[in-house]
Amino acid sequence: MKIAVVAPEAAPLARTGGLGDVVGALPKWMAKGGNTVKVFLPGYGSIDRKTNGFVQQDDQVYLEIGDTRQSLTFSRNKDRRLPLEHYLLENSFFFERESLYVDPKTGRDYPDNDDRFQFFCRGALMAMRMLDFQPDIIHLHDWQTALIPAYLRSSFDDEFFTGTKTVLTIHNLAYQGTFPMERHERLGLPVELFSPTSPFEFYGKINFLKGGLLFADQLTTVSKTYAKEIQTTPELGCGLEGVLRGRSSDLVGIVNGVDYTVWSPSRDANLPYNYHRANLGGKRSDKVELLNEIGLPLREHAPLMAVISRLVDQKGIDLLIDIADRLLKKNVQLIVLGTGEKKYHRTLSDIADRYEDKMRVYFKFDDAMAHKIEAAADIFLMPSRFEPCGLNQMYSLKYGTIPVVRRAGGLADTVVDYDEATGAGTGFVFDEATGNAFFKAIERAMTLYARKRDWKRLMKQAMAVDNSWKNVAANYERLFAEVTNRRESNVRA
Repeated sequence: MKIAVVAPEAAPLARTGGLGDVVGALPKWMAKGGNTVKVFLPGYGSIDRKTNGFVQQDDQVYLEIGDTRQSLTFSRNKDRRLPLEHYLLENSFFFERESLYVDPKTGRDYPDNDDRFQFFCRGALMAMRMLDFQPDIIHLHDWQTALIPAYLRSSFDDEFFTGTKTVLTIHNLAYQGTFPMERHERLGLPVELFSPTSPFEFYGKINFLKGGLLFADQLTTVSKTYAKEIQTTPELGCGLEGVLRGRSSDLVGIVNGVDYTVWSPSRDANLPYNYHRANLGGKRSDKVELLNEIGLPLREHAPLMAVISRLVDQKGIDLLIDIADRLLKKNVQLIVLGTGEKKYHRTLSDIADRYEDKMRVYFKFDDAMAHKIEAAADIFLMPSRFEPCGLNQMYSLKYGTIPVVRRAGGLADTVVDYDEATGAGTGFVFDEATGNAFFKAIERAMTLYARKRDWKRLMKQAMAVDNSWKNVAANYERLFAEVTNRRESNVRA
């Protein structure tokens, strides 16, 4: 198949979370399967063109965005071994900014994100034409790309894209791309798409994602449990649960994978000591090294617990704060890495000050440190209130760092609760989004941690789990083949 991937992020070029990891890995495995894959990304100023092998192309066109005329050029990077290319859509006005979506000066989304990402959507389709690349599938990711199915039914409705089908993947339904209704004329779409109860209208505003959900030929999300949750619970459906129920036959959940060339303790270049399932000695050495680095003493019988997360409500950071005193009065150590809401920065700093011999917090994004923490920690804490898929729990499994997670979304699909009677399982799972339920799950983990032989067996069970992208890519390929064979579009608009 010929597959165009259109996404706002792809690791290592541009990444704010799991979406970037997915788009960084999945196209490679698609290409390894013999498909021709071209990935289209915004040309963010933060991307180092030279280091990443991008070459500026000569082609140039202009797009009318509101009352402005914006130039579009692109840079290309071609994989030498695979039928895989990456294209950066270049426009300095829209993409030469300090961050991807949020203005660091205000802490709020850039007010012209609707212009920025309609330019990106229209630009990606223009680039495909300029390259004479007629894809069988356009694989779209989140609200930033969700205008494309509608454009294909209106302003780009021509013979070039005849036979092209669209698959829209929802990584996190909480982010929908909503904008003031008075800006709809800037989008270059028929006015009837913005009237009350129409595809893009959402409580008097424009909603990019809603339109994409109605116009795309196929919908996917990043775990089977999350696919059910967003249709059945108003909290997780975020106002779109009715739209999703209406398309339930076209919505499937495919759990994300892990790139084991990057996230594997046996080959991880970030680690002082590598280790593997058959020889776990390096894990203790990594723990000693990290404790020395962060200035905590080695406590032989104290589990090192870790949180690597965005520090926001979704991630259940309030549950961690609720139990922090109870937890840190026990024989444990805790390290937290991440950035997020200032209220959590302040509270976690206060707790770390009270327990300076047991806890460290680092308010930053540091990929190398994240790898070191995954290897050094004994227990990984992930009490998310909702979690479309989650990747850190899967990284933790591979590193023998036992996850304690809430039964939500992808966490429910990827971590099997430990069974005391049989010894089966890969982690510890709790149900209620309360501090007490979270604390009881941690206590279960600590009880087993004290039984070294049983704990080592659990570590090896966790490390044996295969969440590789090879299997995930095969699931997408089967779905894409089924979508391309459909004679008619499943558009519900």
